[in-house]
Amino acid sequence: MSTFVQVRKNKQAPILEKVLIEDYAAEGKSLARVDGKVIFVEGAVPGDVVDIQLQKNKADWAEGFAKNFHSYSANRVQPFCEHFGVCGGCQWQMLPYAQQLQYKHKQVVDNLTRIAKVALPEIAPILGATPTEGYRNKVEYTFATEKFIPFEAFRAMKAAGTLPEKSVGAGGFHARGFFEKVVEIDTCHLQEEPTNLMRKAVAQFAVDNEMPFYNIKQHVGWLRNMFVRNTTQGEWMVNLILGYEDKEKREALLNLLLQQFPQITTLLYTINTKRNDSMQDLVPQVYFGNGYITEKLEDFQFKISPKSFFQTNSKQAESLYQVTRSFAELTGKEVVYDLYCGTGSIGIFCSQEAKKIIGVEVVADAIEDAKENARINNLTQTAFFAGDVIDICDDAFFDTHGKPDVIITDPPRAGMHDKLVKKLLEIQAPLIVYVSCNPATQARDLSLLGEKYTVTKIQPVDMFPHTLHIENVVQLKRTDLL
Repeated sequence: MSTFVQVRKNKQAPILEKVLIEDYAAEGKSLARVDGKVIFVEGAVPGDVVDIQLQKNKADWAEGFAKNFHSYSANRVQPFCEHFGVCGGCQWQMLPYAQQLQYKHKQVVDNLTRIAKVALPEIAPILGATPTEGYRNKVEYTFATEKFIPFEAFRAMKAAGTLPEKSVGAGGFHARGFFEKVVEIDTCHLQEEPTNLMRKAVAQFAVDNEMPFYNIKQHVGWLRNMFVRNTTQGEWMVNLILGYEDKEKREALLNLLLQQFPQITTLLYTINTKRNDSMQDLVPQVYFGNGYITEKLEDFQFKISPKSFFQTNSKQAESLYQVTRSFAELTGKEVVYDLYCGTGSIGIFCSQEAKKIIGVEVVADAIEDAKENARINNLTQTAFFAGDVIDICDDAFFDTHGKPDVIITDPPRAGMHDKLVKKLLEIQAPLIVYVSCNPATQARDLSLLGEKYTVTKIQPVDMFPHTLHIENVVQLKRTDLL
């Protein structure tokens, strides 16, 4: 086995040879130890013996990636996707799903134990997802002139003299670490068909009609992106993003999609002349259908517009929301504040068991969607407000709407702002349900909330099989009420 004394150099970076990967760390990395130093390793799993190419080397830790494999862990399975390891969209296809769940559960335990440093109840077994393929309801494809070719394949093609002189273009996903290059995808297994057939049809149209793929460096080209969204109810939305208007070619392509894919219930296009791909300041144009699709969770319906946020795994979102509602312990008498409410989905899901739902969200467009979703579900006991919780929730607001009996908070990966944590400590609701997509920042916030609250229930939920992402739901009760 390698030691740091035996590290050899190459032109790129130091390499540690024949290192046993011992355990899972976090964020998709595994862990090894060399001369007592902890090494965080990408691209390996516990049981692998690998050469590690270091990228960072600090006094008491280092990180790198698996450069060569000497032997593989007995726990490995064959990835089901031919693009695994190149695309970067999935990190764990080489692990059986049951073991993925074990590692995700461990991630929650480690983060809450090491960072939160508060008393914890027993952490419930993680809720796994079904199915583990074709579960995404939203995929964003990118079209670019630069096709990503992995280094080994590039070297082999160069040696054989088969490198293409010029790339016509590629359709797929951004290559990790190469913002201008795209991994050309044959079949992505994360969304049901005909998602891949749609992408291929669009790319082929551009090739056949000599319409240029987008080049992000030069900021030229016609075909840029395509969003494909679907629902459990069988509805499909496609939003095609083009670099400039060419009405004749645009209509020909949109008509082709409608002809070849009768599954499409709403078809949109967006002209993006900017250098970035952000959709927030763009206005999608409806070409066919009503411009939105409708998802159903239990008996609740949710309108999904082209720019709306909605949980990316519809079937598992239902499980996540059921856990959240259960943790809220509603009896029909409670005023519930839904913070970071987005389009109102969690609050609406809890509405039939609460006296009133008050949703607060900084994104004004999301609040309009929340109001529309409440209307669709014939709810009269909900109210949604655009703005910052810190500014909105003052005494006058509480006098009008009532102080919360339950607070549900579902912040982004960065967690809650420390001012909001202080606000929650000031409000002193009897019960808080904290839904998180990042157990590390959740743990940090739980530590701060520990001043007045006790963690009483914990339930991890896997929303994204074969990836490192995990959701975690925590119930907190005011300590003085226990």
